Amino acid sequence: MLKTRLTELLGIKYPIIQAGMGPFSNNNLCVASANAGVLGLLSTSGLFNKDTQPWVYNAFVESAEANRDDDMATVLEKVLKRTYRLVKDKGGIFGINVMVSAELIKASHVMIDTAIRVREENPDIKNHFKVIFTSAGDPVGWKDKIKNAGFTWMHVVPSVKGALRCKKAGVDVIVASGHEGGFHTSWEPVHSMILLPAVVESVSDEKTLVCGAGGFCDGKSLAAALVLGSDGTQMGTRFLATQESDFHEIWKQAVVDAQDRGTLVARGFVGPARWLKTPRSLEHQKNTLQKSPGVFLGAPDDYTTIDMSLINFEIESIKAVYEGRKEKALMAAGEAAQRIKDMPKVNDMVQEIVKETEKILRDVPKKFLA
Repeated sequence: MLKTRLTELLGIKYPIIQAGMGPFSNNNLCVASANAGVLGLLSTSGLFNKDTQPWVYNAFVESAEANRDDDMATVLEKVLKRTYRLVKDKGGIFGINVMVSAELIKASHVMIDTAIRVREENPDIKNHFKVIFTSAGDPVGWKDKIKNAGFTWMHVVPSVKGALRCKKAGVDVIVASGHEGGFHTSWEPVHSMILLPAVVESVSDEKTLVCGAGGFCDGKSLAAALVLGSDGTQMGTRFLATQESDFHEIWKQAVVDAQDRGTLVARGFVGPARWLKTPRSLEHQKNTLQKSPGVFLGAPDDYTTIDMSLINFEIESIKAVYEGRKEKALMAAGEAAQRIKDMPKVNDMVQEIVKETEKILRDVPKKFLA
């Protein structure tokens, strides 16, 4: 068994986190991941888009077994209960990913309050719904609400400075996300080989776990993370390209088809984003250089200063994915896409990753001469 502090803390079989990716819902992917023995994370970003991006919201609601007329809290309650119903017999463990950026703070409180209420009203769900994962904002100020409700709290950061902020806030599991990760990435390009061991050295102790994210997609990369001191890894792009993934088929196939140097960075909704390299994303990158050069200079801008045509271009391009118009689509993915060549079932993929990891770790001593 591949046991680490992460598996012991959460009661999962394997030290892998399935990323809570949006903008598509990943309600079915989360179920498949939890039932495969890893931590499944539900994305909640689709709940922000009822009026501005109804194609995103409608897909989320449909896979949540909810109704479009339900309010945000009701939709989230329904997807939490659905997930619990579908994982409890196999002992699956899951959580939610909640973006806590300043622009979304009001909705973030609604979602976290709803998560707390659902757990309190359904005692057995506590054995399965264990994690609140916060992202895209400051962790300070959330400790009392999340940890007093009994959740394990995770937060993702792109820097040692961010990790120290998490330590101050009382986060249980700090996820160090290298710049090679997909979709939302950091303003400064620090990659996993540097970031992960630096964060481990800075904050890991008996109370604080560290996991890696960004570039992890198989047994080789999981083994490397564990050797670097990580308690586990989060994988996004690898889980996106699976049979149970809720993402549109053209997006999943684009990951499988990605080649060497198959991604680029351009503007995203909340800062820099990593996209699969296509004519559409190359156009977006060129526009980003002209209209939001801080993406490449490490100088953040926001909705008060940015040329909103960049954001509108992204919205139009995500809509094109939903409509199956590949030539107009923007599709996010990590650098790991170039190493992904198939679209397996989630459980088969997890078993292969674990088998490969265990073999690599057993064989490490054989690499050295006597």
